[in-house]
Amino acid sequence: MTTTMMRLRQHLGLASSPAIYTSAIARLGNNTAHHRRRTTRPRIMSSSASDSASPAAPFEKPRAVVKKVLAESQPEGQGATVRRSIGRHELRSLDPFLLLDEFSVSKPAGFPDHPHRGFETVTYMLEGAFTHQDFAGHKGTIKTGDVQWMTAGRGIVHSEMPAGDGVQKGLQLWINLSSKDKVIEPRYQELESKDISRAEVDGVEARVIAGEALGAASPVYTRTPTMYVDFTMRPGSRLHQPVPEGWNAFVYVVEGDGVFGREKAAPTTAHHCLVLGPGDGLSVWNRSDRSLRFVLVAGKPLGEPVVQHGPFVMNSRAEIQQAMEDYYYGKNGFERASQWSSSA
Repeated sequence: MTTTMMRLRQHLGLASSPAIYTSAIARLGNNTAHHRRRTTRPRIMSSSASDSASPAAPFEKPRAVVKKVLAESQPEGQGATVRRSIGRHELRSLDPFLLLDEFSVSKPAGFPDHPHRGFETVTYMLEGAFTHQDFAGHKGTIKTGDVQWMTAGRGIVHSEMPAGDGVQKGLQLWINLSSKDKVIEPRYQELESKDISRAEVDGVEARVIAGEALGAASPVYTRTPTMYVDFTMRPGSRLHQPVPEGWNAFVYVVEGDGVFGREKAAPTTAHHCLVLGPGDGLSVWNRSDRSLRFVLVAGKPLGEPVVQHGPFVMNSRAEIQQAMEDYYYGKNGFERASQWSSSA
């Protein structure tokens, strides 16, 4: 490692425990799964217990749970705590998804200035508010139920800090970008809670962050085709939700407990990530006496090599080294990095 790289590694904090949104377990690796990328958002059919042609067997190829990971608490950022599921050693990644954190943060903790390149971050606030600002002058606060879909592209340096008193909670998902999109200009898509598409059928409510569910569709454009739905199920309800075949999918349980995939399966409780096997849809039952809340996320696999080093996710080691040098020397998208610092 050159002296310059050693200095950059120290600057990024990669020599010790890296910050959330600054790193997802620094590593170099390859994902050799091969799939063709779909560049248009598909239409996603939806159904519930009431409109399934056959409630006992609503799908030709029902998806089953093939892996279960408990998101354990760990310190991250500056005094913050997260529960990480995707991005842990038990589940390094799930093409095209790189990381999933459930964060719980109170002032003065947070995630101060840090860079990104080559992927997208989706921040969904469950409770409280977070203020975001970057070196291009973008600044805003997302509150309970709001979503920020940030495409880092060729480079962003930003901060994410709690905006109110008490505990601020949310989910952050990292989605990989294809090789042709990794160095596009950064962009944001932000939705307030009131603008998120929603539907309710037979005791099941869906808030559609990306894709479609229960007849509701999100306006969010996903460069990497993605479905992201926040479901809340009342006690006694059931759901049969189509998921595009060939896509990788998972469930993250936020509150309550439910039965996923197979009717006779044991219930899964909060803070578990469930990787789903192949198929055309997912069935869920809430047999408890309280509400069940979970997110269902699916994405079209990119099938490209993945080389990740902290906040940079590219396709080769050479591209990673170039990203580190660009950030260190302030070029190729990071020109404003050295002159900027957030108010946080």
